[in-house]
Amino acid sequence: YQGLAGRSTKEVLQLYAAHDQQMKFQRSSVVTQLHGAIKKRLKQDLKSLHSFALELSKDFQRQSKTCLYQVLAAVQGLQLQNEAMQMFQIKAFDLEQSLQEVTERYEKEKQKRKALHNSLIELRGNIRVHCRIRPLLPFDDAAGHSQDRQRNFSEKVAYAADDETVLVKCSRPGHASVNKTFQFERVYNDLESQDAVFADVAPLLTSLLDGYNVCIMAYGQTGSGKTYTMLGPQLEGNLAFAIEEESELGIIPRATEEVFRLISEKPPGSYWVEVSVVEVYNNEIFDLLAKDTCGKVFGVKRDVVTTREGKSDVPLLTHETVENVSEFLHLVNKGLQLRVTHPTLVHAHSSRSHLVVTLTITTVVFGDNFGTLWEDEQTSQRLNKEASFTFPQKMRDNKSTSSSRASSPVQLEATEKMKQVKTRLQLVDLAGSECVGLSGVTGAALRETSFINRSLSALADVLGAIAEQRAHVPYRNSKLTHLLQDSVGGDAKLLVMLCISPGQKYLTESMQSLGFGTRARQVQRGQVKKKNFPVPSKGK
Repeated sequence: YQGLAGRSTKEVLQLYAAHDQQMKFQRSSVVTQLHGAIKKRLKQDLKSLHSFALELSKDFQRQSKTCLYQVLAAVQGLQLQNEAMQMFQIKAFDLEQSLQEVTERYEKEKQKRKALHNSLIELRGNIRVHCRIRPLLPFDDAAGHSQDRQRNFSEKVAYAADDETVLVKCSRPGHASVNKTFQFERVYNDLESQDAVFADVAPLLTSLLDGYNVCIMAYGQTGSGKTYTMLGPQLEGNLAFAIEEESELGIIPRATEEVFRLISEKPPGSYWVEVSVVEVYNNEIFDLLAKDTCGKVFGVKRDVVTTREGKSDVPLLTHETVENVSEFLHLVNKGLQLRVTHPTLVHAHSSRSHLVVTLTITTVVFGDNFGTLWEDEQTSQRLNKEASFTFPQKMRDNKSTSSSRASSPVQLEATEKMKQVKTRLQLVDLAGSECVGLSGVTGAALRETSFINRSLSALADVLGAIAEQRAHVPYRNSKLTHLLQDSVGGDAKLLVMLCISPGQKYLTESMQSLGFGTRARQVQRGQVKKKNFPVPSKGK
């Protein structure tokens, strides 16, 4: 048994070894098959990867060539742009030089234009006279005389023969009709608009910014259309003018609009505008923009004086700074509401005072550039005398209530060694000369008429003295002429707008106005004739 057990154990060991060998063989065959499959798959993947890499290399080469071409094109474009930029820089430099030359020529031409413009104004006469004949109106049909009521007083006797001639048919009972003609720089018939009137006024405003005082006044009998010419139509019950109808606006609002247009073409901050509104009533000056402690506007009596420089000045007069036409119209409207009016047989809203609206234009210039602003020697010397103060000093004296505005002097406070030159545009709506018998005024209105005619006579005396080149001009004979002293005579430009009523019943007053205008025309350099100015008669 021991031998059998030993043999059995040996057999068992052999069987185990055979089993192990059998298992190893089986494992070897599976691994071999798997290895073959893997090898085959790897070959396929390598082949695919090789093909992909080849295609990727070819695509990269194509894209590289394309990018290279694009880079070359961009470089060439940059080179062309650099060359073009250099050419543009050369052209820009040439243009800058040309612009500088053109600017210099423009400045010279501008100075020549100023000189020629002022020469033209002087050739036309520093005092120019235009005449406007209003149309016949319904109130002209009312009989104005107690004598000879059979005559047709609404008959038209004054005509515009042409744009420079007034024809007046003068007739008396039992006498042949006589035609008289009067020559003026411009004559407007009863159909010409406010636009046509202002078109001939506008050139004067250029002289204002050239350093000259300018005055535009309407002269004529009561009811002849002075206020309409200067302001425009008025609203019922109110002295404010109807600004809705721009085509009907008068000289005062249009002139202000033109002044602001001219200023807008200048460097910002180099000009600012102040406004004052006064009336001369019974030979007294009233400030129509003065306010009481509650801020309410009421007329305050002022006085006019002559400064040491020989200029007229109204101490404590209210000056309001304005930046546009709307602000100006608002102030003038407030002043007009205080203007004295009184109904007469000739006009229901007859103005009993002279209205003077003054725009003071302050020009700010550097001291070094002062001479170049006005190259005319006489103008420069005259303005240098007026601009003897520095800018900060004047700022402390400025009485404007709107000093915080953009164009006010406050924003220029830091600028030193600057000079300012003031010029005035005085727009005057004179009270009408009238015949007492025609207007039918009595009492206080009669006293007003007396003062009106005296002041108009004083104005005639001043123009007569200037025409005769007298050594003394009687500006102080009236508060009106004293107030207008700087704008009447000398280098100032004055435009007298004669307003004529065409009806027969106004013939006497129309002839007086036409005679006044005829003499005013003779106040020109080199054309002086010694004659007396026609003035309202003592009975008027």
